[in-house]
Amino acid sequence: MSPNNKKKLLILRKKLDVIDNKLLNLLKIRANQVKKVLSLKEYKKEIIDRKRINLILKNVKTKSIKKGIDPRISNRIWKNMIYAFIEYEFRNFKKNKK
Repeated sequence: MSPNNKKKLLILRKKLDVIDNKLLNLLKIRANQVKKVLSLKEYKKEIIDRKRINLILKNVKTKSIKKGIDPRISNRIWKNMIYAFIEYEFRNFKKNKK
């Protein structure tokens, strides 16, 4: 790689780091909302809502296409995020609940 391209790459990576920090802030906000949702659930079986998951993924696909984002990328990101939060809910579901 040429020195000029290395410099450009460094600049682009710094911009990606800024975006990553913004994404982390949004994840924190989302995690706080998930905690509130979890507090309303009385039974573990309420944690997974397949209809909602399918609706979210369908909407993400539609919006991704409209925005010119490869829907395979956004689908994978959202699926991973959804299932990571589902795992979080199972880990943090109150022990005294059924």
